[in-house]
Amino acid sequence: MSAAPIRWPAEAIWEAVSPLLPGFTVEVLPSVDSTNTELMRRARTGQCDPILLVAEQQTAGRGRMGRVWQSDVGSSLMMSLGLPLAPLDWSGLSLAVGVSVAESLQPVLPPLGAGQPARVGLKWPNDLWLGAGGGAAGDRKLGGILVETASFVAPQTTVGQASASTARYVVVGIGINVLPRSAEGMSMPPGSLQDVEPGLDAPTALQRIVPPLVAMLQSFAGYGFGPMQPRFAARDVLQGRAVTLSDGHTGTAHGVSDDGALLVHTAGGMQAITSSEISVRPSAVPPV
Repeated sequence: MSAAPIRWPAEAIWEAVSPLLPGFTVEVLPSVDSTNTELMRRARTGQCDPILLVAEQQTAGRGRMGRVWQSDVGSSLMMSLGLPLAPLDWSGLSLAVGVSVAESLQPVLPPLGAGQPARVGLKWPNDLWLGAGGGAAGDRKLGGILVETASFVAPQTTVGQASASTARYVVVGIGINVLPRSAEGMSMPPGSLQDVEPGLDAPTALQRIVPPLVAMLQSFAGYGFGPMQPRFAARDVLQGRAVTLSDGHTGTAHGVSDDGALLVHTAGGMQAITSSEISVRPSAVPPV
């Protein structure tokens, strides 16, 4: 017997977002290789209007640095938001997206302690992590964010007040585990929305995430990451932890700067890590 069809809140999201983004549309596909890839393909043909694309299944989902994002129907939320954007400063965009998504899923962080729900935290530069709110589960990856930009866009359609030369088409891809999944073959055990709020499904999460995300992107266009920095700090899972960089250096994470750079104190002094090609991981899991 086939599963019941997923009821996506497309109309409700359109009603909430269209006043902010004229021409905005919502599209749900039963299957696609990657929602980010699909929107970038469309942009190359001149389709640069604002759109939310949701896929019930991805056959070739992508994460940062080419990593694969596996997904099955109903087990994950897979979406990409595409729109023209012209911020004054692009620095910290993926971090700002993370803050918006984390706050939509869990507006108030629960206190540490046994019996508390998992805490939705942020790992620089673009991962949603579940921290231990009780028990000995430790760190688990809840989801990931992949922001891609392209310069082919009609400047008059952009969100933001920067010069036309800075206008780009932005695709914000978000993948979130909705249901528990096996950790086989993974370097870190996965978490799910069920750890945050039992019964929270993909359509409900989508409706919580998208309207605030659009509002945040409009604010980012005018003010950049700076105003978001304290909100990132409240959920920063690397703060104060020993970390290892993919280039072999080790140090202690000291938060992020107001332009989104990760500050790591190494043997050579404080370094501001900005390259998206550098992977950062905790050297050890902290005690619960």
